[in-house]
Amino acid sequence: MKKWTGIGLVAAVVALGMGLAACGQTSSTAKPQQELRLPATAALDTIDLAKATGYGQTGNVFEGFYRLGKNGKVAPGLADKVTMSKDKKTWTFHIRDNAKWSNGDKITAQDFVYSWRRTLTPSTKSSYTTMFSGIKNGDKIIAGKADPSTIGIHAKNQQTVVVQLDKPIAYFKILMAYPLFAPQNKKVVDKYGKKYATKSEYMVYSGPFKIQGWNGTGNTWSFVKNNQYWDHKVVKLHKINYQVVTNPQTGLSLYQNKKLDFAQLSNEQVKNYKNNKEFQQYPYSIVIHLKYNFQDADKAKRRIMSNQNIRQAIALSINRSQLTKKVLGDGSVTPTGFVASGLANDPKTGEDFAKQQAVKNTTTYNPKLAKQKWAAGLKQLGIKKVDLNIMAGNDDVAASTVTQYLKGALEKNLKGFNLKIQNVPASVAQSRSTSGDFDLYLSHWGADFNDPISFLQIPVSSNSLNYGKWSNKRYDALIDKAQNQDAGNDEARWQDMVQAAKLLNKTQSFTPLYQANYAYLTRSDVHGIIHNTAGTQWSYKYAYIK
Repeated sequence: MKKWTGIGLVAAVVALGMGLAACGQTSSTAKPQQELRLPATAALDTIDLAKATGYGQTGNVFEGFYRLGKNGKVAPGLADKVTMSKDKKTWTFHIRDNAKWSNGDKITAQDFVYSWRRTLTPSTKSSYTTMFSGIKNGDKIIAGKADPSTIGIHAKNQQTVVVQLDKPIAYFKILMAYPLFAPQNKKVVDKYGKKYATKSEYMVYSGPFKIQGWNGTGNTWSFVKNNQYWDHKVVKLHKINYQVVTNPQTGLSLYQNKKLDFAQLSNEQVKNYKNNKEFQQYPYSIVIHLKYNFQDADKAKRRIMSNQNIRQAIALSINRSQLTKKVLGDGSVTPTGFVASGLANDPKTGEDFAKQQAVKNTTTYNPKLAKQKWAAGLKQLGIKKVDLNIMAGNDDVAASTVTQYLKGALEKNLKGFNLKIQNVPASVAQSRSTSGDFDLYLSHWGADFNDPISFLQIPVSSNSLNYGKWSNKRYDALIDKAQNQDAGNDEARWQDMVQAAKLLNKTQSFTPLYQANYAYLTRSDVHGIIHNTAGTQWSYKYAYIK
């Protein structure tokens, strides 16, 4: 994402994790300064690994057993030896002899055990506990039926961690590359108490960089090289400076004046710079979609959004091809459903999951059918007009454009529909969506790892990230079957997920709008940055300025 709960929060996982360029040389013969100056669309909301909602940026300061390498492949992290039992339910990780925290403390097996237990402790208020599903006792702990201390992880000795699963997890290895599962230092947590993670100095880091100059509210901070990192010799960057830039024009001006080395472009700017040699586009496994509030405080609105014909009419009234190609024009693509394309392929046929989830007359533009569905819905409800609000975080470059487009398209195609736009700061959108204070929410979700379940777990009734509180017993049963009964059968599990995704499409309980692609201007003297479409999108471990 996560991470990925509203379009204005892209900063938490994407824009904050981006930085694609570097300072120039002071002269033709001078050695380039290994320092980047990068924009962020919003301030970091937390540096507490257990409380984060995404790791697009902080995945560079926290590292677990593995890290994400090129092309979404798992690369070595803090563990130098890993073994898996024949039944695929017991994994043993050996921690490197030279693994150290940024303060010089040795990273131990117990740091991993403590980390997982702390994240799962209710008082920590982690929003990502569902990621522990499938690990022994994880589901019971998530449901509040077991103590966090019973999670299936223990320290065999100072350098050996043993993880036990309730059943095989097809994506377990790549899951362990996600920073949520990285270690936490109990001594440091205890030392700082309530101050812990409130400033960058009240934290220790296990990754190639550490944070400096972050105070919880400021609009500037830096990553500096962590010389205690086990693989620090390969890290060439000395510093990455971030500053919050919420206006694309401001970002472009700073870039042109060589005060920033990277600029994310708005859709209007893309049209002007797409032929520039410094123009680059990067895809993401992020699907921007509409969330409906099935538990809206307004009973009348709740009835409207709970009507399937109304939701289907909305979905059929949106010309996604026009939205992506003409309105956005940034390389974003039309989705076939809730799960992003290019994320995962059928283990049997190799076909993209996105192709298999498609259902006729769901995410295609069909104004004639939309009008029929709309009329049927209004008749069922006994009303002639609909007034709804759409909320979006206003610090994303596309939010205003997309909401204006939706208002025009829906009011044009659906007689009696009045859509009021509420563009609010990302922090407000996050708070209101969490508390269920919205009608329609321009939201998004990005994959944490390359498996459809990273998307499909969100609509489950019990998931706290299912802000609209949609609930469907058949859907829950299909996901449960994929995660349990069929967990060890790759093809059966795959088919469970395909059926679940088709159900989402048929009911339009979530209405997909487009799959994001982001456009930037970047300096040409930067090399070695790793970009991935899911998880930690940007890795600077091997980045350097030439």
